[in-house]
Amino acid sequence: MKCPGQDTRYWKHDAIFDSPCPKCGQMLEFFKDQTTTRCKGCGEQIINPKMDFGCASYCQYAEQCLGELPPELLAKRDDLLKDRVAVQIKHYLKKDFKRIGHATRVARYAEKIVQQEGGIPAVVLCAAYLMDIGAREALEKHGQADPAALEKEGPAVARKLLATLSAKEPIINEVCDIIAHRQPRPQETVNYRCVHDAERLVTLMEQQKDKPHAPEAMIGLIDETFLTASGRQLARTLLLTEAKD
Repeated sequence: MKCPGQDTRYWKHDAIFDSPCPKCGQMLEFFKDQTTTRCKGCGEQIINPKMDFGCASYCQYAEQCLGELPPELLAKRDDLLKDRVAVQIKHYLKKDFKRIGHATRVARYAEKIVQQEGGIPAVVLCAAYLMDIGAREALEKHGQADPAALEKEGPAVARKLLATLSAKEPIINEVCDIIAHRQPRPQETVNYRCVHDAERLVTLMEQQKDKPHAPEAMIGLIDETFLTASGRQLARTLLLTEAKD
C-alpha cells in the first residue's frame, strides 16, 4: 500500500512548485514528494522547503517512502518525535485537561531552556511531555497519582509508548530514567536539568495562583532549587518581572 501523502492521485494543484535556491537564487522546481534537488546554478543539494517530514519521526519505513533522507533531516528526525509524543500523551490523559495543560506548559518551557543549555531536544521534550504518564496506573495501584506513584508507574508506560513510535533505544532509556526520579541526584545530565527546571517552573506558576510567595521567598526558591542558568533566568522573568506588570 502506498502512503496517501505520496500518491500522485491525491495531489492538488500546488504539488509541483518553484522555489529559489537559498544559496544562489536560481529558481528550482520541486515535486511535493521530492526530498532534495541539485541546483543547476551553484551545484548545491537543496532540501525541499515544503516537504513535511513529520511522518519520518515515527514511521519505520520513512526512508523507503521518502527516499534517502538528507543528513540535515536525519538529525532532526529524533526531534520530530516530540510531536508524536505530544499527540499520544493527550490520547492517554483523555479528559484530564489539568494534566494535559501542565504537560504542555512543561514542554513549552523545556524547549526554551534546552535551546540555551545545549541538551538534546528529543530527549528533553519527550521527557517533559511524559512526566505525568502513568497517572491511570498510579490511581489503580496506589489510589493516587502523586509524584512518588508516577515515578513508579510512569517509566513502563512511557517505554511502551515510545517503542510504538519507533524511538531509538538510547532515547527511550534516558527519557525513562528522567521521569523515574524527580529529585535530582548529585550529578545530573544537562537533559535532566532542563526537564527538572521546566517542571519546577510550571509547578511554581501554578502555586502562585493559589498561594503566592512573597518576592523575596520566590527569589530564594529559584536560586536554591533550579539547576540551570537559563531556567533561573526564565523563572525570574515569568515569576517576578511579569508578575509586577
